[in-house]
Parts: sequence; C-alpha cells; structure tokens
Amino acid sequence: MTKPFFSVLVLYWKSAQYLPAVLRALDEQTYKDFEVILLDNGTDEPPDPSVLRQHPNLNLHLLHSVDNLGFAGGNNLAARQAQGDYIVLLNGDAFPEPDWLSILFTTAQTYPEHCFASRLLNANNPEFLDGEWNVYHASGLAWRKNYNRSISLSSTKPKYVISACAAASVYPRAAFEKVGGFDEYFFAYMEDIDLDLRLRLAGYPCLYLPGAVVRHVGSGSTGIRSDFSIYYGQRNLVWAFVKNMPGLLFWFLLPTHLLVNLIYLLASTFMSTRKTLWNAKKDAILGLPKIWQKRRQVQSTHKTSILRFARLLNWNPLSPLVKLFGRRPSVQD
Repeated sequence: MTKPFFSVLVLYWKSAQYLPAVLRALDEQTYKDFEVILLDNGTDEPPDPSVLRQHPNLNLHLLHSVDNLGFAGGNNLAARQAQGDYIVLLNGDAFPEPDWLSILFTTAQTYPEHCFASRLLNANNPEFLDGEWNVYHASGLAWRKNYNRSISLSSTKPKYVISACAAASVYPRAAFEKVGGFDEYFFAYMEDIDLDLRLRLAGYPCLYLPGAVVRHVGSGSTGIRSDFSIYYGQRNLVWAFVKNMPGLLFWFLLPTHLLVNLIYLLASTFMSTRKTLWNAKKDAILGLPKIWQKRRQVQSTHKTSILRFARLLNWNPLSPLVKLFGRRPSVQD
C-alpha cells in the first residue's frame, strides 16, 4: 500500500458530541489521499463504534491510551503511528470545510518544507473568527489573531506567521520529528507555541492560508477559562519564553516578561481563580531547571538568525492589552 500524503490526528477526550461532525467533515473532503488517526486519550467513554462504522470510506485507525496523555503526549503518540508526509492536527471539536485538505495539498506543492495555519471560524457563529494564527508578543504573551472578531477583518492573502493554532495546523512530518514533536512536559496549552517556536528556530517557515477554513467550537473538552486552562496556560507561558527566546533577545526581553507575569499575579487578587494562577506560577518556577536544560538543547541547534526570528514577534507595546483586558466573552460563553 502507498503511504498517504496527510496523516490527520484527532484526539478524543470528552468530545463524544462532536465526533460525528468531525468524521463527517473529513469524509466530505474533496482530497482523499489521507489517513485519520483517532486517539482515545484515556477517556472513560470510548468512541461509539456505531459512529465509526458510518464512515467505511475513511482510512481510519483507532488508537487507545489508558491514561490521558494531554494534548502534547496524545498527539506525539498518534504521530508515531502516522505514515503521511505531513502531520495534520485537528481538534476533536473542529470541522473543516470540504476543500480544506485540497488547498493544503496544492499549497504544499508550491511551498515544500513549510508549516501551515488555517483560518478558524466560530462554529456557533461563523460570521465571527475563532482566530487566524497565533500571535507571539515580545513579552512572551500569546493569543489568536482576530479571535472573536468579525470575519470581515480577516486577512485575505497568505502570510508568513510565527505560529499556527494547533486546532487545525499542518507540519512536514520530517520537520515535526526533527524538532522532537510536542514537549510532553507542557501537557496542554502553549504546547503549540512551543513547538512552532522550535520549528521557526530550526528554519521551517509557517504560512497562514485564509482559504483553508475550519469551524471550531473552542475549549470543547476543557472548558473556557476553567482552572485547567488557566493553570496550564499560565505555567506554560513562562516555560515557552524561557525555553525558546533566542540569544540576546532573551536577556533584553526578560524584564518585560517578568513584568507581565507580575501583572497577572496582581490582577488575580481580584479573581476567583487566584489560587490556580499562583500555583501555576509557583510550578513554573519549580520547573525552570529542567526547562533551562531544554533551552540549551534548542538554542544550540537553531538555524534561524535572531533578526529573522525577531521580525516574527509582535513588538507593539499596546498589543498585550488584547490579551490582558480586551478579549470579549465568545459566543459560546
């Protein structure tokens, strides 16, 4: 049997309500040279076999993990079984348009050894974006471009970006394997930022494709602003910066990064989640010795110049207000 061009990885965890729509969207793809690797990621309720049987034409492989490996570990396990030239990540609550893989295939022929970001629409209100790509600020903050804003504001042309939201992202399998895949120490949240920063440092560009459209529920399994998302997001925010910010940029931007974390801690005084956030920052500090070892490995092998990397960062001093104060509740809140 010939190997497929794409290996689409889907993690199944507390996402039974979305599985029929995900499989149906994949079955309706106009481009057919792909396999689907569905990982039961330690859930108490495995995928319904009757749902899987409804799609006999899908090249579908079901994997099981006894434990929940998180987004990072789960996708690494699925990727080890992948046969395709490209690793495609698709969230369990994300539904691609029929021409999604066709557009990705055509673009990959023109731009080999590139990673790709999709345009995400709010699944409950497709007139609003769920985001276009991950913005990474010089302070170490990260957010999805144009999250929960009108679709009319979205970019209309492909654009080189620093990071793709892993709800629907694409990586050359050789590149994914070369940088070691996801860092399982992160478990979940910011793990896509960490992976993409390592890929950019290793010399693999990322291209945002506005025509590659996916409808995304968002936080379909973990919950929006849950203790889970706050803890891992706030802990991993520190680790991603320390591990990946290259050379002199790290020391130059470290005071700003420390200030941002201090603002979060002070602001949490007025929040019900303050204990979770403080625990996240405490554990981030406790994990720094291991992260520093990882940093040495990343920085010793990177190929991209510091100047080129710096150009991908967002340097606007007012932009963090989008992350800290400006995000309105999403339609499904």
